[in-house]
Amino acid sequence: MPKSDKHRILIFGASGFLGNSLYKELCPYFNTFGTYKTSKREFEKNKHFFQYDIEEDDVFEILNAVKPTLIISALRGDFSAQTIAHSHMLEYIKEKKIKFIFLSSANVFDAYSKYPSYENDKTLSHSVYGHFKIKIENMLMRIPKKQIVIARLPMVFGSHSPRISELRQALKEGESIEVFPNLIMNVTTDSKLTQQIHYIINRNKSGVFHLGSNDLVHHDDFIKEILNSLGSMNPILKRVYTTNDDRYLAVLPQENLLPKHLQLYSHEILKELEV
Repeated sequence: MPKSDKHRILIFGASGFLGNSLYKELCPYFNTFGTYKTSKREFEKNKHFFQYDIEEDDVFEILNAVKPTLIISALRGDFSAQTIAHSHMLEYIKEKKIKFIFLSSANVFDAYSKYPSYENDKTLSHSVYGHFKIKIENMLMRIPKKQIVIARLPMVFGSHSPRISELRQALKEGESIEVFPNLIMNVTTDSKLTQQIHYIINRNKSGVFHLGSNDLVHHDDFIKEILNSLGSMNPILKRVYTTNDDRYLAVLPQENLLPKHLQLYSHEILKELEV
């Protein structure tokens, strides 16, 4: 399939779990580039990958080399270094009038525990991570809306996800697994998320998207079902109660709905994990 000339895509954090899933999804269709931090043979050999250390390197060097028409940030790492990196990306975006997709988090709402959150709800967080994501989102709000996509994500699972790897490891070692019985959340997978981002790019969408499952699950029930799907009948669970009441950490779509085939329900994640 010939690649589209519509975009030159640069993914910051393309060696991480989500960044790499996005790279694999988009690279057959677009001229796609990525950054990696730690040297690995697969990245060093790939001429579309650039080594980038957020605490030492300048983003402008990579931006000027790639000349992207679309930037995706899936960066992780030191929050203050990320803030500086994102402010430099935004300078470039404003000057070149290109598009930017930022992978944000349900944690921008973690101070609200009584109900799920929708796209236009005001952000408020009690966590350092949530505060950081809000800071970047607020920086993005100063850019013309048509140039920006803020994709807020719930917990991400998937057969090769760090979360599933940790659960497999805990089962293997016979370690206890933390569950939060009072936490009500929604969930997603890397495979569904990358399809959704692909659609957003193809359709030139902009604005805030809540890319989680349409249904809500209790954290402890969902983790138990995952462990069941992984073939474990008697896992050691450590129940953690942060509050006596149910608390929500869920991002549901209301305004920016995607087509039916790109929507997701939690049971589909379990099906993907069945051994």
